[in-house]
Amino acid sequence: MPKPKDDSPELENVIRRRAFLRAAAAGTSFLALGGGTYVLAATDDPRAKQLRPDGRPRLPPGQRILDALKPMGGDPGDPSPSAFKLHVHGDVDNPFDLDFAGLLALPQTELTCDVHCVTGWSVLGARFTGVKVAELAKMAKVRDTVRHVIFEAANGYTANVRLAEATAPNVLITHKHEGNPLTRPHGPPARALVPDLYFWKSAKWVTGIRFVRTDRPGYWETRGYHNHADPWAEERYG
Repeated sequence: MPKPKDDSPELENVIRRRAFLRAAAAGTSFLALGGGTYVLAATDDPRAKQLRPDGRPRLPPGQRILDALKPMGGDPGDPSPSAFKLHVHGDVDNPFDLDFAGLLALPQTELTCDVHCVTGWSVLGARFTGVKVAELAKMAKVRDTVRHVIFEAANGYTANVRLAEATAPNVLITHKHEGNPLTRPHGPPARALVPDLYFWKSAKWVTGIRFVRTDRPGYWETRGYHNHADPWAEERYG
């Protein structure tokens, strides 16, 4: 994830992302972004017309289907499992730290979900394995006053998520994608997974989960991105 600094390259990245979204909405099939050209899938993919159990379309508006996660950049953390430590803290009665072995020793959940990037791509049917954030919240004994969760990651990156959404059954601290350990571009050894919000909320190289009473906008939220990030409402920018 990017370093928490406010400089012109980051502002240029925001401008490029906005240009990507405008072009995608206009039906562009190829677009250079971050030094590479991404091929967008055809809009007639039958999965785009499917509905979720909640009645919303499986593919949010303004999105195109890709067949693999794209490495969206950011300053990497340490990918070594031996260096991993997850600090679970904040307004809780039982703060604790987990090393990688401790994470693997907890009940594991494997789920298949769709993920949606604010730049306009979606991957449908991605398979992840990890530990439910709800399980970690239970272990930490989160206080009744908590309303938000802050995912903390390498280089000071943070992403804020409402408590109810962060503790949904499909929200994980995940360490496997498609049955294999996360690869270097995707935040190993573990990252957050919040599939029902734009993917920047799923912090890579996660280092902590902080439970808080009041909202604390994170890295991208303080740089013009939407504070909530619902793909179906196209909450891309604030």
